[in-house]
Amino acid sequence: MTAFAKPTRVGPVAHILITSGPTREYLDPVRYLTNASSGRMGAALAQAALELGHQVTVVSGPVQIRYPDDAQVIPVVTTEEMLRACEAVFVSCDGLIGAAAPCDYRVRKVQEHKIHKTGQPLQLELIETPDVVATLGQRKGHRWVVGFALETRDARFQALRKMEQKNCDLMVLNGPEAMNSPDNSVEVLDAQGQVLAQFQGSKLQVARKLLHLVQQKLISES
Repeated sequence: MTAFAKPTRVGPVAHILITSGPTREYLDPVRYLTNASSGRMGAALAQAALELGHQVTVVSGPVQIRYPDDAQVIPVVTTEEMLRACEAVFVSCDGLIGAAAPCDYRVRKVQEHKIHKTGQPLQLELIETPDVVATLGQRKGHRWVVGFALETRDARFQALRKMEQKNCDLMVLNGPEAMNSPDNSVEVLDAQGQVLAQFQGSKLQVARKLLHLVQQKLISES
């Protein structure tokens, strides 16, 4: 990431928790389930929030990118670890932006040794991992929550369903082309299903516009 600009305070200062990147769920000591999330959106959001003078804590899965130096970064690997780290931090935060792509499933039993080929199909029994944003959303109290929904069909319907399930104040809808890409195109929905804004461009450009909207709709009004 490039160096971020000098903070420009535009109103109340918040402590913002940002989840970022993928998580990994191991099958055996060397193989795991994951996805193509790069953490670029989370890093851009952290940079945009710092530019506005906010305090930022990032809970990040394994990524190759660098987060802004002024952000506190807590590295995690699994979805369960991400949830535990977020629970510990969220109590002292004003809001959450859930930009991570946690792995939704894990194997019921991780094999102690490397799984070898047998010439036969391999069956894996998968169970759901905890939903980080939904768990925090149910406990948010006076805090605000912004979720991300990456959808491939019935996108707006699925985003609104997730907003209700996760108890979010805003939902940012994007598509699979955003993963591991320097650019993004998003819609921002409110709890009434209205499209508040549409942003596209580099992830930093999108993040700056999104943070200004969060400042206006959630931080200044809290």
